Amino acid sequence: MAGLNKVSVDDLQAKGKKILVRCDFNVPLKDGEITNDNRITAALPTIKTLLADGGKVVL
Repeated sequence: MAGLNKVSVDDLQAKGKKILVRCDFNVPLKDGEITNDNRITAALPTIKTLLADGGKVVL
């Protein structure tokens, strides 16, 4: 199998672009409180990087 040429957010030039980021923010709830926020906290570095690079992030 040949190389996969994966692109990461560090490879993008986000300035002035709208970037669609697919996120799964379905988190477990109990009595209206989030019991595990791992999915949300895992997405934050990507979102922050794109915003810092001047992109407009659509989640």
